[in-house]
Amino acid sequence: MTDTDTTAPATTPDTEPATPPTPPGKKSGVRQMLPSMSGKLLAGLILIGGIVLFAIVGPFVTQDPRSSANDPLLPPQPGHWLGTTSLGYDVLAQLAEGARGSLVVGVTAGLVAIVLALFFGVVAGYLRGWTDEFLSLVTGIMLVIPGLPLMIVVASYLQVRSLWVVALILGVTAFAGPAVVLRSQARSLRVRDYVSAARVAGERTPRIIGVEVLPNLLPLLASQFLFAIVLAILGEAGLSYLGLGPNGSITWGTMLNEAQGGGALTRGAWWWFVPPGLMIALFGTGLSLVNFAIDEIVNPKLRLAPAAAKSVREARKAGKDKLGRRAAAETVAADKERVDA
Repeated sequence: MTDTDTTAPATTPDTEPATPPTPPGKKSGVRQMLPSMSGKLLAGLILIGGIVLFAIVGPFVTQDPRSSANDPLLPPQPGHWLGTTSLGYDVLAQLAEGARGSLVVGVTAGLVAIVLALFFGVVAGYLRGWTDEFLSLVTGIMLVIPGLPLMIVVASYLQVRSLWVVALILGVTAFAGPAVVLRSQARSLRVRDYVSAARVAGERTPRIIGVEVLPNLLPLLASQFLFAIVLAILGEAGLSYLGLGPNGSITWGTMLNEAQGGGALTRGAWWWFVPPGLMIALFGTGLSLVNFAIDEIVNPKLRLAPAAAKSVREARKAGKDKLGRRAAAETVAADKERVDA
């Protein structure tokens, strides 16, 4: 009787077991809703943080932005690093004060737009019925009315326009777009299992919306909020350029209006209108970069694209196909079959 050979057969390259890829670490809780650090997110945070810091600290380290004791139309020089206007106002001081005013308008208008979008979007998308029809009708009417002409008409009828009034006008005229997006997402979340289970359990509608629906809309809300801030700052600049901005306040838009009225372009006083326009562009760029990073959470394709591209690069570098077998071994086997044939 011969002994049975229990030795395991040698593993050849063709029969090498596939090594499953190591799954990336999963985020849980609040971290799952936060954008991963990337170049564009870092650049956007640096731009936003720098401008916000300038708006907070700048007015305390510069002279009075309404002081006309300086010589008019001075070019940038020590003591007046961004020159002066035709009335002797220091441009750097006005830029710092204008940053504070523009940020107040942008953030306030963004909050107003998001609150209205939540009511006309999430509530309408969840409740349906006649409530959905009525709120959707109001949203549709506001959506088809051109925003800038409506703002011009409303602002022209107001004799006193403070920062808060202008922000309210901008927020009311900008909620329709975010409301449509939020309504679509709320209708999708309404049929999810956990929302249906909460309704069956007898939970009240406000609690379901606040506990089950809104947390899943946070990335989208943040994205729409940043977008509303950008539109509000641009809208305020447009109104101020037309002379319909806030009365008695300094913003980047009112600086552009004064530069246009003072003939800064024809006088060659580029330091009067370039800084406020550049600040608007830089702040809008920073918000857009952060918005792109948040969009990677909202859009699953964008969220999974970096990991998929990385796995493809690693597979190519290791010389393996999708099944984990070595491409070189397959090439040798194919050549051998071709020779035998």
